Amino acid sequence: MRFTIAALVVATASAFTSSAFTGNAFTASKHAAKVGPAFARFETSLEAAKQVPHGGTLVDLMLTSEEEKQAAIAKCDKEIQASPRQLCDVELIMNGGFSPITGFMTEEQYSSVVENMALPDGTIFGLPVVFDTDDEDLKPGMTILLKDGDRPIATVKFTEKFAPNKPLECLKCYGTSQIEHPGSLMVATERGRYYMGGEVTGLNLPIREFPCRTPKEVRDSLPDDKDVVAFQCRNPVHRAHYELFTRALDDENVGEGGVVLVHPTCGPTQADDIPGNVRYKTYEVLKEETADPRVKWDYLPYSMHMAGPREAIQHMIIRKNFGCTHFIIGRDMAGSKSSITGDDFYGAYDAQDTAKANAEKLGVTPVPSLNLVYCEEEGYVTADFAEEKGLSIKKLSGTKFRQMLRGGEDIPEWFAFKSVVKVLRENA
Repeated sequence: MRFTIAALVVATASAFTSSAFTGNAFTASKHAAKVGPAFARFETSLEAAKQVPHGGTLVDLMLTSEEEKQAAIAKCDKEIQASPRQLCDVELIMNGGFSPITGFMTEEQYSSVVENMALPDGTIFGLPVVFDTDDEDLKPGMTILLKDGDRPIATVKFTEKFAPNKPLECLKCYGTSQIEHPGSLMVATERGRYYMGGEVTGLNLPIREFPCRTPKEVRDSLPDDKDVVAFQCRNPVHRAHYELFTRALDDENVGEGGVVLVHPTCGPTQADDIPGNVRYKTYEVLKEETADPRVKWDYLPYSMHMAGPREAIQHMIIRKNFGCTHFIIGRDMAGSKSSITGDDFYGAYDAQDTAKANAEKLGVTPVPSLNLVYCEEEGYVTADFAEEKGLSIKKLSGTKFRQMLRGGEDIPEWFAFKSVVKVLRENA
């Protein structure tokens, strides 16, 4: 028997119409309404990158003077320690990574994104960004100070408090309300009973083991007259990944002289993934080893949902705000497997199909990833080429790689970079 999120939360009947994506789950509807409270300073001089931010303007909610910060803190009614996921979300709200939103979503915004994959004004948006709580004492009208340890991060002025329809949220966003999906499990067991809409004012960016530059800082470092191809990952980069994102620059949709922005997520992800600080170390040694001027590296404070097609849209929006014009969509991007059966929740090309269908609305060009294999005769080639030429394909599964890593066995260099393997072993 497959258990659903309904066993853990109160549900409405509409949450149980299907266990798969409905026909309009990834289609953004357009019906006029306000986007939400405008409480922001906007970056209007974006000459350093050719890509326009999502919604037209890059949000910047950060206060700059100590006097302003202290005045904002003095208005707070309560201090709250941010969860790791809340910390990632509030950082991307403050720095404009989630442009055009300027706060945690209201019920109107939340419901619109859940049901239509769009904000109330029709602007496409992949996943809801919410402040969750079990605190009965938090009320609309209150202002809280969100902290990371002793460091004040942001103030949030709450505008409303509502009980979300979690089963419907999971069904629409993850394609299933079954808690064997890691995203549904997170919504059911990690998130609080209530969601609260609220206006965010930024005080200080979190201090992390991996430096996360703001969208404006990344834009300032990118060429203003070339295509920028984003590569998202949440695991260490091995040889096939490197070949994949460097060869993406040869795609017919990418202009001459384009660059790749390797932009790994280093926030919370699946329970069995390598910790973010270790992943960061592997990226740093690889950046030094390869020293490719066509490849830029930066890090993203984003918490993964493993939401497949919906998450692909979210990643494209974020990278658009960071100045990227193109986005590499891999096979089963942000996909996940059932914790019970091991079955995939999404088809191998669902994310690619959703990205292509919404590319014009997003203003980002999807670049399908090549299906590369390693052959003794030719090195890395496409699987179709290898089959056509009858080449000898070498394979090494992720499970076998991890076994060899733990056992101290030599890892073939065609599969993984020595510098990356060294970091993984040192931090096992």
